Amino acid sequence: MNDITQEAYNVTADELRQFIERFEHLEAEKKDIADQQKEVMAEAKGRGYDTKVLRKIIAMRKRKPDEIAEEEAVMELYKAALGME
Repeated sequence: MNDITQEAYNVTADELRQFIERFEHLEAEKKDIADQQKEVMAEAKGRGYDTKVLRKIIAMRKRKPDEIAEEEAVMELYKAALGME
């Protein structure tokens, strides 16, 4: 390779390496956060909380109140149709 092509290759390889290393660093951070979330749920469970319900509440808090109300109305309609009231 000539000098210009070699230099372009080195710059591209360095940039590529930086992207990969940044991504790997974020993956490690994501794993650490997931481990911390598991610890929080284990602590809550140890205190007697139902973690399945906690997770549902966390998911609900991310949604808009209108979406929740609509889903609950449909749920009630379906339950009534099945005689589950």
